[in-house]
Amino acid sequence: MAGAMGQRLAELIEEFEVPGAALAYLHRGELHEFAAGTLNRDTGVEATPDALYQIGSVTKVWTATLLMMRVERGELTLDTPVAEVLPGFAVADADVSKQVTIRHLLSHTSGIDGDLFLDTGRGDDCLEKYVAACADLAQNHPLGATQSYCNSGFVIAGRVLEVLSGKRWDDVLREEIAEPLGLAHTWTLPEDVLRFRSAMGHVEDGKTAPVWGLMRSAGPAGLICASPADVVAFGRAHLEGGLLENPRAMWEPQVDIPNPYTLGKQWGIGWILDEWDGHLVVSHGGNTIGQHAMLWVVPDTGTVVCVTANGGHSGAFTHRVATELFAELDGIAVPPTLGPPAEPVDVDLSRHAGVYERVGARMTVTVRDGGLRLRIEATGALAALQEPQEIDFVAVDDVTVVGRRPGDPDWLSGVFYELADGTPYLHLGVRATPKTA
Repeated sequence: MAGAMGQRLAELIEEFEVPGAALAYLHRGELHEFAAGTLNRDTGVEATPDALYQIGSVTKVWTATLLMMRVERGELTLDTPVAEVLPGFAVADADVSKQVTIRHLLSHTSGIDGDLFLDTGRGDDCLEKYVAACADLAQNHPLGATQSYCNSGFVIAGRVLEVLSGKRWDDVLREEIAEPLGLAHTWTLPEDVLRFRSAMGHVEDGKTAPVWGLMRSAGPAGLICASPADVVAFGRAHLEGGLLENPRAMWEPQVDIPNPYTLGKQWGIGWILDEWDGHLVVSHGGNTIGQHAMLWVVPDTGTVVCVTANGGHSGAFTHRVATELFAELDGIAVPPTLGPPAEPVDVDLSRHAGVYERVGARMTVTVRDGGLRLRIEATGALAALQEPQEIDFVAVDDVTVVGRRPGDPDWLSGVFYELADGTPYLHLGVRATPKTA
């Protein structure tokens, strides 16, 4: 695949209905770049390797890196309480408000409701306003008890950076990562992005997304736009130096992911940690409005890969790219996405039936034809924007189930588990949701 990547990428975007994609990878010290398709189906602009894509939550590793740079300089520690840097910081739980640390934020173990997408305006005070609005955020789980994906925590982390530096998060990122690494195709604000060729997201039926990007307050959690080559250069700096004295400190496992079949087995500081074919892999993915990106770093081979896509079955697409590319470059077998067992398993799933609910989402699990049916409903502010979904799941074992949405080639996995105190949870979509009824 590596030798004929231009042609192969074009074949794969057609197979997975992706309008346009770009790929960059570092192998044996050499950078390779490819692109295929279109950046925008409405305009027909050609995808090129230097175009900027929204890399979404891959941004979180950049924000975590900036905080680790301050840890190395002695400005704070991973166990510094957030309230020590942000006086008056509060969420709904008074004890969590006092006790939550930088480590909790960067490893998704705070338990703070993670899906507050709040537009606080385009002003330079957008993060400050966002953090003030966190005062009403409830807990998905007790502090440090498990892992649940938390966008809100990374916006809070971005505000910590602003207070420590006295600068906007956008400027801290440019001055301390983009400029030292020479990343000319890495930007955070649309007025900078529009100076370059850039991707537009595509949603249902391949239509262009109704809006270009997320609100500015989401910046530290997912607002970087970059070319894949710039993202690879960032990943390379975590192998060869240039940002941190000890980048490997970010690869220290902080928490086991209850569902290890979605992104990886553990979370480090910012990075997701996994093992492929006996090799440590550190990675992160990102999704915005019709755009998707993946970054993988394999420390023992020195290979760094970033692939971006602007719609279609993008998760299945990037997994296929990784599967073919790592097999050819490093002889590494990427684990397949977990699917149904070859033979049905005889387990009793009825104990998992019930209602699982966190802020913004309610999941009703019922027994159906020996498997489970999951009805997912948005609640609160998003209820009017998202139609309920029903997905049928089959058992892999007595706690693990898989299902897929109609028309989606990729399997979705869920794991039922209990906290140390016996509280039942469902881990789905990298989020922990408690059973409430």
